[in-house]
Amino acid sequence: MRASPVFLRLAMLLAASGFHSAVANAADLIEVDLQLVLAADASGSMSRDEMRLQREGHIEALRDPDVINAIASGPIGRIAVTYVEWAGPRTQSVVVPWTVLTGRASVMAFTETLAAAPSRNSGSGTAVSSGLFFAAAQFDSNGFRSYRRTIDISGDGVSDQGPPVAEAREAVIARRIVINGLSIASEKPNRDGPYDYLFEDDDRDIHAYYRDEVIGGPGSFVIAVDRSESFAVALRRKLVLEIAAWAAGSGPPL
Repeated sequence: MRASPVFLRLAMLLAASGFHSAVANAADLIEVDLQLVLAADASGSMSRDEMRLQREGHIEALRDPDVINAIASGPIGRIAVTYVEWAGPRTQSVVVPWTVLTGRASVMAFTETLAAAPSRNSGSGTAVSSGLFFAAAQFDSNGFRSYRRTIDISGDGVSDQGPPVAEAREAVIARRIVINGLSIASEKPNRDGPYDYLFEDDDRDIHAYYRDEVIGGPGSFVIAVDRSESFAVALRRKLVLEIAAWAAGSGPPL
């Protein structure tokens, strides 16, 4: 199948960024067990409760002793994490910049910064592909090196804007970046996001959508959340799997 011009342009941009990162002086890079981008949905379909649970769920999960122990379990004993939010094609932001996590003190500092950051619904559409490209760009020249690089993307809706998700996924995976997912299904049959009236209903199974069309790469997985009380539990399980499942990977560290 012939690749579309959009895919080729995006792939070339990502490849150029990856090359720029690769030629950085290796002696200046901090080695970690994992580079992890936590990419949270901030699109208009997200309800106020979903926005709150997503943010608080990440904070509670990161602070869990099982997650902190997982961080220390790797060969190096530290990981690098950043928290970003994504929505429409031109609506992405870094909420907490790259931070090295080594134990409880560093985790508390990271989560306190996250808790203090403003939380807003963007009011825009859902561009999963743009979110993936933005998350992947965070690995470029970030000052770290590891065998594993992972995007942990969470969301409650299918992509309705931006480039095709399949093309974005393939371009990101080609850079040896694993995409894991957390699909958020509201308890209510009708969404109640503040800008919900702008979006058409989509009856597709959000968990199946993330499983079949969003995640990718060796060992990738998606975890579904459909009850408010399970959010932090699901995130904790997901983070432990991502952090503790050490694998040397194929090829040199990136």
